[in-house]
Amino acid sequence: MIDINESVMQFLLAFVVVGPLLGAVAALLPAPPGLKGKSPEQAVLRHGVTVTGAVLIAAIVLALGFDHDHPSKMQATTDISWIPALDVRIHLGTDGISLPLLVLTALLTFLCALYSYFNPPKGGSPKAFVALLLLLESGTLATFAVLDLLLFFLAFEMVLIPMYFLIARWGGEGRTRAAWKFILFTLLGSVVMLLGLLLIGIKAGTFDMVALATDNGRSLTASVQVIAVLAIGIGLAVKTPMWPLHSWLPDAHTAAPTVGSVLLAGVLLKMGTYGFVRILLPVAPHGFHTFAPYLAAFAVVGIVYGSLACLALAKPGAKGDLKRLIAYSSVGHMGFVLLGIATMTPTGVNGALFANIAHGLITGLLFFLVGALKDRTGSTDLDTLALPAPGHHPAPSGSAAPDRFQPGAALYGRAPRLGGLLAFGAVASLGLPGLAGFWGEMLALFGAFRPAAGLSRPAFLTFMAIGAFGTLLTAAYMLIVVRRVCMGGAERDVPELADVHGYEFAAWTPLVTLTVLAGLWPKALLGLTDPAVQQFLAGGTR
Repeated sequence: MIDINESVMQFLLAFVVVGPLLGAVAALLPAPPGLKGKSPEQAVLRHGVTVTGAVLIAAIVLALGFDHDHPSKMQATTDISWIPALDVRIHLGTDGISLPLLVLTALLTFLCALYSYFNPPKGGSPKAFVALLLLLESGTLATFAVLDLLLFFLAFEMVLIPMYFLIARWGGEGRTRAAWKFILFTLLGSVVMLLGLLLIGIKAGTFDMVALATDNGRSLTASVQVIAVLAIGIGLAVKTPMWPLHSWLPDAHTAAPTVGSVLLAGVLLKMGTYGFVRILLPVAPHGFHTFAPYLAAFAVVGIVYGSLACLALAKPGAKGDLKRLIAYSSVGHMGFVLLGIATMTPTGVNGALFANIAHGLITGLLFFLVGALKDRTGSTDLDTLALPAPGHHPAPSGSAAPDRFQPGAALYGRAPRLGGLLAFGAVASLGLPGLAGFWGEMLALFGAFRPAAGLSRPAFLTFMAIGAFGTLLTAAYMLIVVRRVCMGGAERDVPELADVHGYEFAAWTPLVTLTVLAGLWPKALLGLTDPAVQQFLAGGTR
């Protein structure tokens, strides 16, 4: 790692948060004559790549300058009074918990901007698209960097409007309904969350998250902690999404454009689980302890429910949508994250944070791949994409199937690299050892095997068994998808599909590489998160 001056680190973190916001404003301005290129549309899309690239470089330099010997210590901190009457401060900082999420967000947004430059989404102005993408990035990065409860809430809400418009304007069929469902669910959850945040700030006398974590709930009565955890937890659970507050997610993913789905799964869902770890665990430990068994129960129900929904969608003849299936798989994967957090043990919470990053990499890749399939075939319907049942023959030319695509042509035969990448994403998602998806789920289950003192071990052993059963269901539906969509040879009279393009290779390679590296070298992530988690769970005294 490199030695960087603290003031430079402060600037880098401030730039990571504010840079995309300034870029969003600049995207709406006319392009200078020398930068227009072939068209103003191309210029603004190139602007998006440039800004997100600069933010990614700043995030990587921030990570390289981070003191890895003291990852539990807040670094690159800025603390400026903003609203003195309410003691609200512009307080920024990063530690081993938030740093991986900052880098993941910057990486995924850059890859989305790069993908959109070569494959612009149809349906609206490129200027508005780039501005919304950058606004979304700024809000997400701010959520992971701010250390004031009210600023956290503002950043948490800042992402809703750009995601609403990305779905409503550039989405597919059913986009208006899906966008409204997304914003209504998350806004209602946020209203309840705000009441809980205000309760903590007023009762503790500060909104500063570092001071509150150090205090570890000592200045909050047991009843205040219980009420605050319930209120804040509902808002965070909607965004996670936790069963049964998940119903907005499949619709939003199915309707969203490719980059919208990638960012929704890869980044936005992490904001909810990050709030559980950053706010509820250290600030209101007694209240969280009260609700931990219920959180674990909802988590394992979500694991099984998400897997059963995926199995139902994967059945031949079910007219299942592949994007919808991956959305339901997210409900299950985030269930493992919530189970790990609910154990209140270093093992479980570290597993949850690892699973967060793994899910962002793997599910982001899967949504990129499904978007590419839709571009080539015009469909994400599994029955259209999959091989026909035995004895069934491809539809003849001129039938209901589009001329450019006939059912019955497996990806391995028509676009082998695309098929191979889809199979890789599927086996990574089911938790194959050696890939990133394995460690988070395994550690979450290990945490449930021996939960924190005071939690019912028989109950958590039951949750562990149900969660382990969920991993088998995950393997079942992912392998069914691979068998139906990828395996088998192409029909002779069906033309080949375009295989992976150069820009797609550039956008997807980092996700594949990091999925393998995180699976083979988990210490890179766990070495960052563990000291900070240990300090949180020890009452902020280490």
